[in-house]
Amino acid sequence: MRLFTAYILLMLSPALATSQELSQIPDDPRSVRVTTTLGSFVIELDSLRAPLTIENFIQYAREGHYEGTIFHRVIQGFVAQTGGFTVELEEKPAERTVANESGNGLSNLRGSVGLARTNEPHSGGSQFYINLADNLDLNPRPTRWGFTVFGTIVEGMEVVDEIGHRPTGAAGQFERNVPLEQIVIEQIELLYE
Repeated sequence: MRLFTAYILLMLSPALATSQELSQIPDDPRSVRVTTTLGSFVIELDSLRAPLTIENFIQYAREGHYEGTIFHRVIQGFVAQTGGFTVELEEKPAERTVANESGNGLSNLRGSVGLARTNEPHSGGSQFYINLADNLDLNPRPTRWGFTVFGTIVEGMEVVDEIGHRPTGAAGQFERNVPLEQIVIEQIELLYE
């Protein structure tokens, strides 16, 4: 009987190892690589503190929404914003919005990534921004909602700084702050390690 049990365990062990290996593969990426016409940078995602925002962002990335969008609002020493306008400066419709998670303990510090929105606190869709400096005024206060931080630049901050130093002006519907030489997102790659 022991020999039979040992044989069964031996036969099952490859299947058990495979299922254990599969259970160690995360369903959601830990970070994303954003490739632009100026170079690439990596955003580490904080799915523990901003789970709804991360789920929304990843879904837009999987759908290919960000490819071909430009950095349409760049204010030196403040933010670089993207994810909503094509190279023709036409707005890409955001199919979904997400509840505001700005009270998650993350702060709008240099290198952090946040979800752009209108004056309506729960209007964040596909557009996101990178803080080029510490922007504590974007954090929530007891009397108002803030802007949800959901990630941090962990690689390629020099590319982000280059974006932040490009000359800007008027273009399309925007009176100012549009890079005069377009900076286009070519790809967002989901990274699982």
